[in-house]
Amino acid sequence: MKLPRRNAKDVEKMRAAARLASSVLEFIEPQVQPGISTLALNDLCHEFIVDAGAYPSPLNYNGFPKSICTSRNEVVCHGIPNDREVMLPTDIVNIDITVTLDGWFGDTSKTFVMPEVSPDVVALVERTQACLYRGIAAMCFEAEELAKPAGRRRYRRLNDIGRAIHAEADRHGYGVVRNFVGHGIGDAFHTPPNVIHYRSSQRGPALKPGNTFTIEPMINLGTHRNRTLSDGWTALTEDGLPSAQFEHTILVTEDGVEVLTARHEESDSPWMRYVDSVREDLK
Repeated sequence: MKLPRRNAKDVEKMRAAARLASSVLEFIEPQVQPGISTLALNDLCHEFIVDAGAYPSPLNYNGFPKSICTSRNEVVCHGIPNDREVMLPTDIVNIDITVTLDGWFGDTSKTFVMPEVSPDVVALVERTQACLYRGIAAMCFEAEELAKPAGRRRYRRLNDIGRAIHAEADRHGYGVVRNFVGHGIGDAFHTPPNVIHYRSSQRGPALKPGNTFTIEPMINLGTHRNRTLSDGWTALTEDGLPSAQFEHTILVTEDGVEVLTARHEESDSPWMRYVDSVREDLK
């Protein structure tokens, strides 16, 4: 499979869209509190995105009726905001943001934790974020490859990402969702490749500078299996146990990876420092 490779001009446009997407999560975070409805969260994000001169990409995408996805507790992904769903002190909720800015897309998500969430679910959320960062770090070159000229390096493969994520989830006995995956992104919402978050014997294409895609593992407290409601969108865990998700838009670079949708809070987070330390150790 030949993956799209973005030139420098394209990358700058993607950076702008990605920065806006991450800023929406930063903007909405103080509002994610018990008592607010998922529809209210949707409306606030919609207004923020439109005021920034962009478009909320999920709105009307293949019939999706809202501007963001709000996936609460046992909802794996694609939850539809509504005025009946009000956040409780014991809830978690993933807010998935995609924006279209000047024809380019930025896609990111974060799982928010309310103040009375049980310790096992708090751990699930924290470890799901760890899964994301393990997947990102798996794209960094080994030292012996970095010592070679750029054109002669043996590039990382797509399945390196899924293998790293699955190994981290296995440490805690979690289920790794199989039927929803990351995706290529750029001047279209979804492009090749499909980015799987689980082990596969298929090596997948080599990841080369200029490739852009999302990594967005969905990790379940119980089984990896899920079902979709009659609305055609909302996916629930089969056993009713909670699911968490984190997502970033990624750019492959000459020396590894750039996290285009990194939030300010992550600049000093242990996991972003972990990714940075992997890159520095390999130089």
